[in-house]
Amino acid sequence: MADPSYRLAYLDPDYIRREDLRPLRLNLELLKPEMLLDEAGIQSTVVVFGGTQVWAEEEAQQLMAEAVAAMEQDPDSPASKRLMIRAERVVAKARYYEECREFAKLVSTHNKKYGDGEYIIKTGGGPGIMEAANRGAYEADSPSIGLNITLPFEQTPNPYITPGFCFQFNYFAIRKMHFLLRAKALVCFPGGFGTLDELFTTLTLRQTGRMQEIPIILYSREYWENIINFQFLADEGVIRDEHMELFQYTESPEETWQVIADFHGIGA
Repeated sequence: MADPSYRLAYLDPDYIRREDLRPLRLNLELLKPEMLLDEAGIQSTVVVFGGTQVWAEEEAQQLMAEAVAAMEQDPDSPASKRLMIRAERVVAKARYYEECREFAKLVSTHNKKYGDGEYIIKTGGGPGIMEAANRGAYEADSPSIGLNITLPFEQTPNPYITPGFCFQFNYFAIRKMHFLLRAKALVCFPGGFGTLDELFTTLTLRQTGRMQEIPIILYSREYWENIINFQFLADEGVIRDEHMELFQYTESPEETWQVIADFHGIGA
């Protein structure tokens, strides 16, 4: 029969995508990565958040070259001046790509000491800081996980994620659950709206005791204190003073790993 009604339900994409079957899709999206990671023996992860626009030095310099060319062509253009300002900041942040890469490499050279499937790097699977973390694990010959998300502009998985550990999500909420299900630490490098969303979700879950205790680490005090005045929240009484202890700042890959090792009582 040609009519769609005759298709097997689980082989009928139009049926599966019906609005009233969203609960089924949510459940499947939760179960698939959980089952595959469980079967692969992944016990715990170190989650790395950070911006897609924090690029490696070579990419940052390409943007600077474009900005210089635009200024040479039209030095009085507001658009050219704005491009130059942004390019300068992108170049300045390129160090975070390398430091994230080194951090992930450091974690991944130690994780084999604590048993198979422990302290595995997990990222959002995209470019920028996410790529740096997956790349560091790859260079240390360690597996790493990428949780990609379908977006209107199509975020492509970076090439350093371990095959079989690259998952695609449609729902942000389920993706954020998977970030934290096996997490033993969360490290937030500089980023934008997405990084802030993921950070505040984690802080809220820790604040309310809805997830396991983990170190929440903000990499680069200068960056984070420029965009979030946490102390103001405490001074205003909208968070308690002890909530300021839910997170801490670090300034180097070595210091960041040491915080994680100390928290869990393992040798760094």
